[in-house]
Amino acid sequence: MQKQNEMTAIYNVRELGAGKTLVLGAQHTFAMFGATVLVPLLTGLNVSTTLLCAGLGTLLFHFITGGKVPAFLGSSFAFLGGFGIVAPMLADESGNLTVPNTEMLPYACGGVVAAGLLYLVMSGLITAFGVRRIMRFFPPVVTGPIIIAIGLILAPSAINNCSSDWVLALIALGTVVVCNIWGKGMVKILPILIGVVVSYVAALIMGRVDFAAIASADWFGIPLSTSAMAKFDISAILTIMPIALATMMEHIGDIAAISATTGKNYIRAPGLNRTLLGDGLATSLAGFLGGPANTTYGENTGVLALTRIYDPLVMRIAACFAILMSFCPKLGAAINTIPAAIVGGISFILYGMISAIGVRNVVENKVDFTNSRNLIIAAVILVSALGFNSAYPNGLPLYQSAELTISLSGLAIAAILGIVMNAVLPGNDYEFDNTEKGEQGLNMKV
Repeated sequence: MQKQNEMTAIYNVRELGAGKTLVLGAQHTFAMFGATVLVPLLTGLNVSTTLLCAGLGTLLFHFITGGKVPAFLGSSFAFLGGFGIVAPMLADESGNLTVPNTEMLPYACGGVVAAGLLYLVMSGLITAFGVRRIMRFFPPVVTGPIIIAIGLILAPSAINNCSSDWVLALIALGTVVVCNIWGKGMVKILPILIGVVVSYVAALIMGRVDFAAIASADWFGIPLSTSAMAKFDISAILTIMPIALATMMEHIGDIAAISATTGKNYIRAPGLNRTLLGDGLATSLAGFLGGPANTTYGENTGVLALTRIYDPLVMRIAACFAILMSFCPKLGAAINTIPAAIVGGISFILYGMISAIGVRNVVENKVDFTNSRNLIIAAVILVSALGFNSAYPNGLPLYQSAELTISLSGLAIAAILGIVMNAVLPGNDYEFDNTEKGEQGLNMKV
C-alpha cells in the first residue's frame, strides 16, 4: 500500500484488477469492524444483525446516491444515550451491567426507525427551501451542546463496567490512547479494534474469558429474529428521535470530510438532500430489522486518505463482506466473550470523545460564548439534558394512563428547547456555505 500512496488518486479501482479490488474492499471491512460490533456490545443488540444492517444500509445508501459517494455506513455511537434510557443494560449475578434488556430493545429500535424518518423530513426541506435556509435552525450552538450531553449521560455506565476489572479496563484504555497518539498508518486509523484485541489477549492470559458460548454456537444462521424487530412506543420515539438532530449535523461533517479527502463536492452532487435521504433510509431499515442506527464512518474515510483509492465500489464490496459475516453466529458468540471491563475501558474514552466532538463542533465553528445569547442556549441545553435525565431516568411524564404513557427524555427536552430558543432569540448569525473552494470540495463557515 505504501507504493500506492506515492501514486496519483484512483477513481476507478477496476484498473487494479479483481484480486486487488477484493483486498481493498476487505480492508474497509476491517476498518469498520471494531466500532460497528462495539455498539451491540454496549446496547445488547445482536452482533450478526448489526453487521447485516451495516452491509444492507451501505448498499441502500449507494443506491440512493447513485453510487457516487465513497462512504460506509456502520453503527452510530450517538444513539447510545437513547438506548441507555429506553433499554438500559441489566445487571448480571456480579452486578455488572451486561445483560441485554430484550423486552425494551425492540422499542428502542422503533425509535431508531422514527429517527431515520426525520432524515427524510430534513432531506425534503432542503430540496424545497435550499440547504442554507434550513441549516439556520441547526447551528453549532445547538448541535454542539447536544453532542456533549450525549457523551456525559453515558459516562456512568462506562465506570460501572470498568469497576468489574480495572486492570483490563486500563489496558484497553491505554492501548487506544497509545495507538491514537503515536500510531502510524493503519494503527492510527484502528485504535479501538487494536485496543480490544490487546486487552482481550491480556484477558486470555489472566483467565478471564469464558468460551462456552462459542462452542455451542452454529457456524451458519439467519441474522434476524422477529422478536427483536422494531416495536413502537411514543415515549421511546420521543426519546430517541431528537438524537437525529445531532447525527444529521455529524452526517454533514462526514460528507464534508469525504469531499475534502477526494476533492469532490458531494454536498453539491449528488447533493446533501440525497445523502441525508440515503442515511435516513439506512437507519430506518436497520432499526426495523432490530439493529442500531447507521452513520457514515470516519474510519473508512481515513482509509480513503491512506490509500488514495476513491472508487465507491470498494465500499460496496466491504458491505458485501459484512453481510456474509452476519450469517456466522459463531463470530457473534466470540465477540460476546469480551469481558465487561474491556467494554468499559473502550467506552471510557469513547463516551468522552463523543462529548469532545461536541466541543470541537463549537470551537471549529467559532461559536462566540461571550455573546449572552449563545451562552444561554448552551446552558439550557446542557442543564436540561443532564438534569432531567438524572431526575427522571425514565423520562419526564407528560401523560399517563393504564394503556398509554408519554414521556420526554432529557435529551429530547434539551433538543426542543435549543431549537426553539435559537429560532426565537435575536442574533442568529449562523451561515452555512457550500460554495466551491478549489480542490478541497467545499467551504463551511460562520
